[in-house]
Amino acid sequence: MTQQKTPPRLAIIGGGPAGLMAAEAAVAAGVAVDVYDAMGSVGRKFLLAGKGGLNLTHGEPRADFVRRYGERQQAVAAWMAAFDADALRAWARTLGVETFVGSSGRVFPRDMKAAPLLRAWLRRLRESGVRFHMHHRWLGGDVRDALRFATPAGKRDVQADAVLLALGGASWPRLGSDGAWVDALQRLGAAVAPLQPANGGFDVRWSEHLVQRFAGAPLKPVVAHWRDRAGQDHARQGECVISEYGIEGSLIYAIGAELREQLATRGEATLRLDLVPGYSERVLAERLAAPRGKHSIGDWLRRRAGLDGAKAALVFELTDKPTLADPVALAAQLKALPLRLCAPRPLAETISTAGGVRLESLDDALMLRSRPGVFCAGEMLDWEAPTGGYLLTACFASGVVAGRGAAQWLRAGVHG
Repeated sequence: MTQQKTPPRLAIIGGGPAGLMAAEAAVAAGVAVDVYDAMGSVGRKFLLAGKGGLNLTHGEPRADFVRRYGERQQAVAAWMAAFDADALRAWARTLGVETFVGSSGRVFPRDMKAAPLLRAWLRRLRESGVRFHMHHRWLGGDVRDALRFATPAGKRDVQADAVLLALGGASWPRLGSDGAWVDALQRLGAAVAPLQPANGGFDVRWSEHLVQRFAGAPLKPVVAHWRDRAGQDHARQGECVISEYGIEGSLIYAIGAELREQLATRGEATLRLDLVPGYSERVLAERLAAPRGKHSIGDWLRRRAGLDGAKAALVFELTDKPTLADPVALAAQLKALPLRLCAPRPLAETISTAGGVRLESLDDALMLRSRPGVFCAGEMLDWEAPTGGYLLTACFASGVVAGRGAAQWLRAGVHG
């Protein structure tokens, strides 16, 4: 009687979207999969992301979609060739989760929730044979010796035929993404770009009055103007929020990489906000030049420029009295109100992380060139994107690529 071959075993470390998707791709290819996670359950950041409505992906055309990844768009486009936004929606449907495209182009589950999708997904993974090991914090090691874990019962060594790391970035450390893996990856020969905050706010030195009265107030719509590292001027319309420390919100996240770069290279960054995109500067100056009578300047800004309380407060915060008294100068100020940013918010407060394992350290299957049999996926890689479904899509797609790559390497190499 012929003895049946034992399937090769893949250890996946990290139970976020990238790790779980890698597990699904690998087990479908005939590989035995064990998932290890430092927390007591998997998908914690995924569940948090879905707390206010799970923004799974985005509905815009592929060419526009991949541009959201900036300098890494070519690499992410290659991942999306394997698993794009349409494939992600179709995959969710196989789990009984229908999706819809919102007015902003963002894609959500019909019930807006992350938990039902995650429960169905974990059920399918377990039924397919994926084994889960919680409270296992990776300490190092790989296929050459043994994987070392810290567990509640003490240190544990595990043998595996291949390893796939999906350890997240360094935002939200209380959910497991703490960036503690950097030294271990460098010991494996990976080049790691410094981890930096992404999709977070920036500090502005507000007065106590503005903070007490308007922290949390939205600014919408506004147009942000900024200059990139090459000296080119850019503009983008959107919404942002005055916070107690400065400014945040989707508009700021979308251009955060450029602002962060300016702060790093020049020590300062200036963002100019057009508070009245509906008027040209000339028309606005004419409207403000009309006799004010007994109206206060705040009331006048509301009547003639359409500014609400938060926008008017921002004008008073950043504008001197001579400018407030001059309709032409005031119109120019309203069309380009200068915000001087002091620093990005700390990494632990941001939605995601920039930096990570440099893609040049990996082959097309996301395997470390310096360490055959060790694959990486997800946010721990050196790419970034704004919110809007782009983060999750790239995490899922990289998980598919790495999971399939690990399975192919195992079949062709270790057990070929």
